Amino acid sequence: MRTQVAIIGAGPSGLLLGQLLHKAGIDAIIVERQSGDYVLGRIRAGVLEQVTTDLLDEAGVGQRMHREGLVHGGFDMLFKGERHRIDLHRLTGGKNVMVYGQTEVTHDLMDARQAAGLTTIYEASQVSVHDFESAKPRVRYEKDGQTHEIECDFIAGCDGFHGVCRASVPKRAITEFEKIYPFGWLGMLSDTPPVHHELIYANSTRGFALCSQRSHTRSRYYLQVPMTDTVENWSDAAFWDELRLRLDPAAREQLVTGPALEKSIAPLRSFVAEPMRFGQMFLAGDAAHIVPPTGAKGLNLAATDVKYLSSAFIEHYQDKSDAGIDHYSARCLRRIWRAERFSWWFTGLMHNFPENGPIGQKLQEAELDYIVNSEVGARSVAENYVGLPLDFGE
Repeated sequence: MRTQVAIIGAGPSGLLLGQLLHKAGIDAIIVERQSGDYVLGRIRAGVLEQVTTDLLDEAGVGQRMHREGLVHGGFDMLFKGERHRIDLHRLTGGKNVMVYGQTEVTHDLMDARQAAGLTTIYEASQVSVHDFESAKPRVRYEKDGQTHEIECDFIAGCDGFHGVCRASVPKRAITEFEKIYPFGWLGMLSDTPPVHHELIYANSTRGFALCSQRSHTRSRYYLQVPMTDTVENWSDAAFWDELRLRLDPAAREQLVTGPALEKSIAPLRSFVAEPMRFGQMFLAGDAAHIVPPTGAKGLNLAATDVKYLSSAFIEHYQDKSDAGIDHYSARCLRRIWRAERFSWWFTGLMHNFPENGPIGQKLQEAELDYIVNSEVGARSVAENYVGLPLDFGE
């Protein structure tokens, strides 16, 4: 087979890249080691920045998002038993975020790709990348007992943290930065109305909690738990009881409980790989960086990587210029490190770190008190939360 761009990974970043390239008349094949149902079954983030919603509109897949997504103009920060609203809309000159699950984004992109008759190869095993430092890179995989090969101009590694693309780069050619946190997020999805119409981020002596949502009738809640915990140790009743203890009295009164549709524990890490280009192969999304979910940056960072990468490929084919390709890595990394900083800071502010002792809790509460009572402090949080402009600082 021959294509212009071989995309490894059919998650939201790979699918979005494929859709943007298709709109520009650039041929791309997507190779995915899992089944389509497996990809859709992954429960992930649900807060989209304006940059991401604009990009989904550009890709022609934003119609359902605008119908069913929930526009949020703020969120609550809870500490010392009281909630304080960060008014995103006012503090950022009219910007909001959209609550729309990553699963739904993936579904919309899958439907668009299928409707256009574009090639996606699911359940491809033994995927490998070859000769990406040359002008003739190749992707090899096995399917139905046969070995196949794709010749291409470029490889886009959208295959996640554990994918083959970054793992295929020689160790001497890449630098990895990582921080692993000693706790995770125990998440529960339930068909219950949200406890509040906007998100609640809770700082508690018992640990962090987040009250989120997917719709007016489906809620997503998280609890900070030690990484030694297992899902089996948490019954539905135990989860709801612990969540109540981390909320304020008004939220406890409003909380509607029900059986879990899904329960899982996600580890927290900060990770960046530099650079993001290796000859004719480019990393995007979780293949290149991971952020703690506290700042809701993971999917949004992947989307901006894809925006930069698709623009670079379009410029290469349509304008015969490689300026975008040559600057892709540096441009992405500047934005990535800003988001990594915010996610690291917000995680450190909202979570319980037992090793810091009682003074650590007091210092967190003092900083939170400053933020919610300072126009400058609140604006800094709001600007970072809604997402910095694509050309910020350029």
